[in-house]
Amino acid sequence: MIDERWLTVKKVLAVRLDNLGDVLVTTPALHAIKTSLPETELTLLASPIGAQVARLNPDIDDVIVYEAPWMDPWHKLPQNSHREQQMIAALRERQFDGAIIFTSYHQSPLPAAYLCYLADIPLRVAASIDGPGSLLTTRHKHPERMMHEVERGLDLVSAIGLQTGDLDLVLQVPEEARLQLAQRLSAEGIGSRHPLIVVHPGCSMPARTYPWEMYAQVVDLLVQQLGAVVALTGAKDEEALVERVLHELQPETRKVTFAFAGKLPFPEFCALIETADVTITNNTGPMHISAALKTPVVALFALTNPPEQWGPWHVAHRQLYHDVSCRICYNRICPYGHECLRLVSPQMVVNEVGRLLVELVEVGVVWEEVETPGSHVHGGCVHASLSSAGQKSATASGPGNSSSSSLPLHPHPYTFDDQGVIARSDSGPFSLHTRDPRANDALHMEVER
Repeated sequence: MIDERWLTVKKVLAVRLDNLGDVLVTTPALHAIKTSLPETELTLLASPIGAQVARLNPDIDDVIVYEAPWMDPWHKLPQNSHREQQMIAALRERQFDGAIIFTSYHQSPLPAAYLCYLADIPLRVAASIDGPGSLLTTRHKHPERMMHEVERGLDLVSAIGLQTGDLDLVLQVPEEARLQLAQRLSAEGIGSRHPLIVVHPGCSMPARTYPWEMYAQVVDLLVQQLGAVVALTGAKDEEALVERVLHELQPETRKVTFAFAGKLPFPEFCALIETADVTITNNTGPMHISAALKTPVVALFALTNPPEQWGPWHVAHRQLYHDVSCRICYNRICPYGHECLRLVSPQMVVNEVGRLLVELVEVGVVWEEVETPGSHVHGGCVHASLSSAGQKSATASGPGNSSSSSLPLHPHPYTFDDQGVIARSDSGPFSLHTRDPRANDALHMEVER
């Protein structure tokens, strides 16, 4: 039942001030607000980078961009309170009836709550373990168990009775962006005869970033073993990183690797991820974009944060990491040797990409959680078969999600030989049974004819 104080609200401010991925994992909760209060005008207060995905969300009516000093880990913002005073005045002028403040579990909502209090927003909701005094009109406490960030957002809005049955992330790619991307890919000579893999090597936090030279090895192996075409992506400030990866590639790999860093408007970048067969990236925004657009993703997931809390949501995926004693450190820069990522070899990454490609074209995909000694791959093994008509479809269910969901399918000419080896009619056979020389790979694949 909806809290009676919220039944008459007309203008709601949702607050999510951190990064792009954080806004995306909040979208099911935003959808719950819009579904439960359909006549309400919903505005999101977001950072400049978070605002990008907010503008592609049909549930959000307006976006206000704000760089909050308590969301400034690198201390880049000037010490100037005039910025905050201006924002308070702007929010007061909009006359919001209520504010719902979303934060990660290690963040305090109280700075944002105080901002809304000073802006005279009468209803203020957040989850807080700190003593909020009268800054919050509804103070919520999450259950004391591990929850995915999507679940935390939904749990917060449920505190005032707002709910939804649609739990997917929300991101709508404009048709114009799809058309622009199609023209760009055509101009580059990128067609659909080879798997298209997006590799996004950058991340805002160094401790969460797989080494660039190992990304280069991954790209070489994608081309050599899977016959892939690779799109290297990144923001404008990641162009040098992408060029470094590109320069390290083998000459033959460079012919089918395309650098898009800094070249794509954000909607077109999302269209590229939507078009791709698989994304490879760190624990960063494009991982969540892939989840929202149902593009399978291999996440090189540093153990700075709990994988169960931040992993890809409702999409076929693999989270790759090596277990370490310093796990869940929350460091921005690793003080050690970055073993949680460095001990995930490029071959292990490519093996999992291959398995996800198999899942794209097969009928029966059964998920299991399988672990190798020391190295963990959260995902599943594949039990696959082709229909007699050669039609390709797939269903999957994952940990915590027993229902089946459709996977996106792409028109690549995959077949299987009698030994269960995937082959391509245009480029000859290649094996997905390669094994990493540094670790036993416990995942296996069974192919049934």
